[in-house]
Amino acid sequence: MSTPVPADLKIVPRSTGKRNRPPLNAFSVDIEEWFQVGAFENTLKRSDWQMLESRVELQTNKILEILETYGVSATFFCLGWVVERHPGLVQSIARAGHEIGCHGMDHRRIFTLSAEEFAKDIARSKGLLEDASGEMVRGYRAPSFSMNTDTWSYYRLLEKAGFSYSSSVVPAKTDHYGMEGLPRVPFYPLEDSKFIEVPMTVVHVGGAVVPASGGGYFRLLPQFLSRFLMNKAKNQTGVGTIFYMHPWEIDPGQPFVRDAPLKSRLRHYTNQSQMAGKISSLLGSAQFSRMDHLLTSQFAAEF
Repeated sequence: MSTPVPADLKIVPRSTGKRNRPPLNAFSVDIEEWFQVGAFENTLKRSDWQMLESRVELQTNKILEILETYGVSATFFCLGWVVERHPGLVQSIARAGHEIGCHGMDHRRIFTLSAEEFAKDIARSKGLLEDASGEMVRGYRAPSFSMNTDTWSYYRLLEKAGFSYSSSVVPAKTDHYGMEGLPRVPFYPLEDSKFIEVPMTVVHVGGAVVPASGGGYFRLLPQFLSRFLMNKAKNQTGVGTIFYMHPWEIDPGQPFVRDAPLKSRLRHYTNQSQMAGKISSLLGSAQFSRMDHLLTSQFAAEF
């Protein structure tokens, strides 16, 4: 199954009459356990996951409390692996008014899956999420933003499975992920479809393209610099920040993996104790909402 990247990717138009409104930002959370991250994939075996301490409920509840304090609704892209073990967590997220999105089954980068394997992965995880939440799941995010030119045909599989949008690419090259040259605003990845890709926020600084979407960059960088990059990106594109984070980023009490490489440990653990305060400050200074609300309120999304 092969679908080349269209030579001229079409941009999703802004909603009529709303072009002059201040851009709305989207807040998203990738629900996964602390031990399912790419930083530990060569240190902790998947076969050991079941025996490791689960902290995802504690971590996510802390995020839910912060969102409630600021009256913000968000999108939670959840792993099916987590949902199987904590269905009540997904129910709590949905009951609080947040959107449930899909993050696949067990955090395998999608370019490691065949088309058949990917189709089974999204069908199973989407079904688990919809059964747990009682809601239709429309959004998908590839683990580690692993959509690339070799998996572009997987957009068709997402559409066939009943998804309406994806947020699976970073239009900048990093040492971990990214695709340079893609649009920095929502676009249609398929030529004959209204399926939407919502790229993560990046900013042009000098001759470089720098991620400004949150996650580790937001946690590691000084807050004033993160705000500067987000605002600069917004001024460049006219689109609000597509922000994301993980539950483990807000939990300094999680186990410490001493055998992981130094670079991985630094990336994973640095500034976890500061993250709750940084998130609170961010939510108190700008308007954030769910991914689906951003698409239907400011773009011509057809859900």
